[in-house]
Amino acid sequence: MAESKPYRVHPLAWADIDAADAWYFERSPDTADAFVAEVSLAIETICEAPQRWPKYLYGTHRFLLYRFPFSIVYLDDPDTVSVIAVAHHKRKPGYWNKRV
Repeated sequence: MAESKPYRVHPLAWADIDAADAWYFERSPDTADAFVAEVSLAIETICEAPQRWPKYLYGTHRFLLYRFPFSIVYLDDPDTVSVIAVAHHKRKPGYWNKRV
């Protein structure tokens, strides 16, 4: 089996995660923990086989989270996976396009 690619997270994608985590934490700390855990697992899964998930907008790929209404939007660069956004499904698609 091939090794996982390293990844980097765009600073504004970190802001996406932080904002969602804060929103969930206000409602339930356990849910906030579950959200962060699912995002972490999703990024690890993406890095194992980045081409597995469908192409999306602006040359990116998209991985849908299972328990939360968010997608991990990323670029499969030659040497790394670049997480561009952790986007809520109700947000305007492609709001993150200047990050690409």
